[in-house]
Amino acid sequence: MKKTTAALILICSISLSGYTPSDNDECLNCHDALGDEPSQLYKNDIHYLKGISCSACHGGDNKTDDIDVAMSKNAGFIGVPKGNGISERCSTCHSNPEFMKKYNSPLQVNQMNLLTNSVHGRLSINGKERIVQCTTCHNAHGIVSVKNSSSPVHPLNVPRTCAKCHSNPLLMRTYNPSLPVDQLDKYRTSIHGLRNSRGDSKTAECVNCHGSHDILPVKDVNSSVYAINLPKTCAKCHSNADYMKEYKIPIQQFEKFSNSVHGIALLQNNDLNAPSCNNCHGNHGAVPPGVESISKVCGSCHVLNADLFSSSPHKKAFDKHNYPECETCHSNHQIITATNQLLGVTKEAVCSKCHKENENVKGYLVAKKMRLLIDSLDQSEKSALNLINEAEQKGMEISEAKFKLRDAHQAKLQARTMVHSFNKEKFKEIVDGKGLATTNEVIAEAKNAIDEFYFRRVGLGVSVLIISFLAVMIFLYIKRIERK
Repeated sequence: MKKTTAALILICSISLSGYTPSDNDECLNCHDALGDEPSQLYKNDIHYLKGISCSACHGGDNKTDDIDVAMSKNAGFIGVPKGNGISERCSTCHSNPEFMKKYNSPLQVNQMNLLTNSVHGRLSINGKERIVQCTTCHNAHGIVSVKNSSSPVHPLNVPRTCAKCHSNPLLMRTYNPSLPVDQLDKYRTSIHGLRNSRGDSKTAECVNCHGSHDILPVKDVNSSVYAINLPKTCAKCHSNADYMKEYKIPIQQFEKFSNSVHGIALLQNNDLNAPSCNNCHGNHGAVPPGVESISKVCGSCHVLNADLFSSSPHKKAFDKHNYPECETCHSNHQIITATNQLLGVTKEAVCSKCHKENENVKGYLVAKKMRLLIDSLDQSEKSALNLINEAEQKGMEISEAKFKLRDAHQAKLQARTMVHSFNKEKFKEIVDGKGLATTNEVIAEAKNAIDEFYFRRVGLGVSVLIISFLAVMIFLYIKRIERK
């Protein structure tokens, strides 16, 4: 009997109409007299406080102290629910809108459906039941509101509750060997985890990002942590002015990211190779990159740029003034497409922030020269393209020259990368040696094609005149013969 009553009393229990906690519940009276743990826990259970008896989950007749009658099949006694039967007993109430309305419950009535379709709703190891049942997270006896600090699904307790499975290597290896089992340890090092461990229930924990009943695999396009969906998931908190007010954190990050080169690639072009929030900040160990680590974060994708900067004269200067390397020139969330306008000494150029005619003059002159070089390549490329288009319109075969122009465009991209070395000679070598040399060659070929067109046109005109003259002469000669 004691083993039976230690069974799970679920979140989603069936109420006995009009029942209120009293001494009339013989199930509870008997087990309370035995002093077993389930009965002691149940006295603080939200279902008990709502007037729901033990028999609502376990079946049987709670009005009689005759064990044989109370636990008879005729009385509907089922004992301890097993496997999926656990969650199904919960759902008989929690999936019933009319029933939940009687208790003025604000809870959704689709939790069972969400659980069934979630990653936790898949078959467990034995293949006979779901991986997770309601009681796995909410407990059986002694269930309390999620707002109660003793609840295993209270925000301060959720990380530990999830870690019961997700930090178990043997268990996780069975379901997903590639899934790390150190998420809780990482989380405790994050800004969110540190605040959570200090008692701040507002900071993000597992449920805030992954959901609760409707958790889906990260690669599922409907998952809240799928790459394209993640920025909006983060923005639920980080774009909420009232929510973030006490943390004194800006709330424009999502807006800025959406308009950035990364955001456009990810959110508009659906490019999954573009970075999302977690690529720079981390996920479970989320923390804003420090000044000394920003370049390492950016450099994980922009490897060559980071290497060039590390050996540049700016590296020492940035370290000396404690400037964040990439962010100083490119910003962080609102990174724009790199254009010629960022280079040089004009007002819109980032170089002009530090280098002026009377301040840091050497860098000023180098930036000015580099801008002139890249502009000249840009203009030369446009001229070559215009000549190629003109030659094509005139029907000339120019495909080889058009193909060569791709090399000039590639040289321009390489030059923009080489900017990070801030070495004028290396920069000039690419612009002149690869870029301008190619565009000049293409321009010459395109001009030759156009000249050939006009040569052919003139030649055709002369030929037409000669042929016409000869035709007239032959005609006159024939007439003369006819007259004779």
